[in-house]
This record gives sequence, C-alpha cells and structure tokens, in this order.
Amino acid sequence: MIQKTDQKKLRLTVHVLAGLYFAACVWLYFQQSVAVLDESLANIPYQSDLPLHISMVIEDGWYYSFTAYVYQLLYWLCRGSTIGIAVFLAAVTWATVYLTERLVCFLWKRERDGVTLLLAFSLNFVMPVYLSFVGEFRYVSYQSGNIWHNSTYLCMRLAALLTFLYYLKLEETYREGISVREWLTFMLLNVITTGIKPSFLLVYSPIMGIFLVADVIRKVPWKRVLVFGSALLPSGLVLLWQNGVLFGGDTGNGITFDPWYTFSLHASIVKAAVVCSVLFCGLVVVLRCRELIRERSSVFIILMAILGFLEALCLKESGSRSLDGNFLWGYSFSIFVLFALCAVKWLEMNGGRVQKALKIGLGAVYAWHLYCGLYFFISLVTGASYWMR
Repeated sequence: MIQKTDQKKLRLTVHVLAGLYFAACVWLYFQQSVAVLDESLANIPYQSDLPLHISMVIEDGWYYSFTAYVYQLLYWLCRGSTIGIAVFLAAVTWATVYLTERLVCFLWKRERDGVTLLLAFSLNFVMPVYLSFVGEFRYVSYQSGNIWHNSTYLCMRLAALLTFLYYLKLEETYREGISVREWLTFMLLNVITTGIKPSFLLVYSPIMGIFLVADVIRKVPWKRVLVFGSALLPSGLVLLWQNGVLFGGDTGNGITFDPWYTFSLHASIVKAAVVCSVLFCGLVVVLRCRELIRERSSVFIILMAILGFLEALCLKESGSRSLDGNFLWGYSFSIFVLFALCAVKWLEMNGGRVQKALKIGLGAVYAWHLYCGLYFFISLVTGASYWMR
C-alpha cells in the first residue's frame, strides 16, 4: 500500500504532468490549426482535420456540430487568430484526464488518490499495439480511443464521459424516482453530446434501451423506466437536424451496409489490426469474464463496445465521405471506456502465483499500448502527421 504522504506526492506529480500535457496540446492544436493542407495530403507537418473544421465554419458557414459555434466565437474574440481554438481544445483534452479519473473511481469503488489520477492520465495515451506488418500506419491502420487530430471527437469524448458518468449515477437510483432537476440535467447532457457529434448516442442509447427493457421485465415500475428513458428523446431531434445537414438530398451522401470496408482501407491483416487495437482489453475480458458479467456497469460497457464495433464493421457512408470512416467515432469512445474498465479489473487482480503472473503479463501488454500512444503523441507534437508510420 502507498502511504498517504506518498499518495499526495504522486498526485501532485501527475497534476504537474497534466499541466505539461495541456501546454503541449496548446502547441499541437495551434500548429494543426495553421497547417496548410494541399490536395495530396501527403507528408504535411501537423496534418489534422482541424483546419478543415475551422474553414467549414469561418469560410463556408457550415454548422453541423455545436463546436462550430464555439469556434466562430473564439475566432472572432481572437481577431482572426486560431489561438483561442487551440487553447479551448487543449482545455478539453486536459479536462478529459480528470473526468477519466471520475470514471476510474466509479468502476474501482475507490476514492481519488495518486494512483487513480496516474491511471487516468495513462488511459489518455494508450493506443493500439503497433506491428508494421499488420498495419503500416500507427493510428490510421487501427482503431483507437485516443485521437488528437479530430477536434469534434475530442469535444464529444469529454461531453460523452460526463453524460455517461451521470447515467451511471442515475442508473443506481432512478428506480426510486428522479427529480425534475436530474431529468433536465441528464437530458441537456445528452443533447449537448449529440450536438457535438452523434456517434456517442448511436452506441450508447441502444444499450440503455436494452437495460430499461430488462428492468421492465424485472417488474421495475414502467413509469419510472419511461421517465428515465424519455430524457434521450430531445437528442433524437438533434440527430434529425444533423442527418439533414450531413445526408440531405442535395449532399449526395448516404449510409450503406458494407462489412469490413472501413477496417480494410489501410490495414494489411485486417482482423489482426482489430485485435491489436484492443489486445489488453480482450485479454482482461477473457480472464475476468466471471466477475465482469456480474456487474451492470461492466456489462453495459462491454455491450457498448460490441455495438460500436459492429457499427464500424458493417456501416459506411456513401458519396464524398465514403473514405472518412465516420462510423468509427462511436467505437473509438467505446474503446476508451473499455480500456478504463479493463485497467481497473487488471489492477484488482489478486491471488496466488498464477494470478500474479497473469497480472504481470497483462501489465506488460498495457505498457506496450501506453508506449505506442506516448510515441505517437510525442511525434505529433514534434510535427508528424496523424498518418505517421
């Protein structure tokens, strides 16, 4: 056990690291925001989606995400500079570390301390295990919950974490009833998250629906179930608005069923790339499945990851957005949360020699994921494109 004074020192150290992370992200996002993209999109320093997101708002007046209104305001306040947008996105990325700790503490049933914050910090860097013969690009060939090139995902992930944490809180108490304030808060969180990017709603609302139906079968009063579930309905209206903007008749875009299309775009051994993306999680789920299936929150997260995978596996956009892989974003968030769950279950492992050996082995796999993520992030900060090998 780590002593209380050591916990405080460890926590202070991670606070400093998080501050440095914030500063590095300000630099990274500002450089991304002013990067000049050409038609080839090859070997461009600090290449990302950010310049496109900004130009769609400032130059084209195209508003499909709530982030567009924030970018417009910050661009105006900074008199045509993108520094405000960079600071905003860095603050979002920094805050995600602390919301990740909230999730870790909920899943671990543990108070905040140095260990929980260190774990949360590391979870914001884990990326797929990189094997060049499986997929040549460290990010693009795989699937990851940590992404630094897409600003709407960064904002959605923060809002989705807050929404999911509030859901987990209400899920434990709604059978006794929820207040008007709780219902409005939950409703607004879902609306905001969906308005930023609809991906979270698409992987989380069906699983919430399954859990609510299961509660009705278990004789939970249907009025309580209906009230809780109705908080998602306004998000559906936001989804309809986004559908009109992204897939309206004059856009030429649509949704088609095409299994393995997105996963196979940039991977050499497609199924191996899928495994490498969640290797640590897969091993933990297999080794601790008996404990996981007894916990509602664990089952929810695993089902959400499975649904996210199936959506990314089977669906793609047609038209000009067919190569964008936009059905991956929900799966990316699911991977992020799944890593948090599996990291907690890994650290909870206790027992004899076999359990200790398994724990050490899983720790080595987690360290591999973490090394790949740190290497990728440092490379981005020093000018690499997210297409790096």
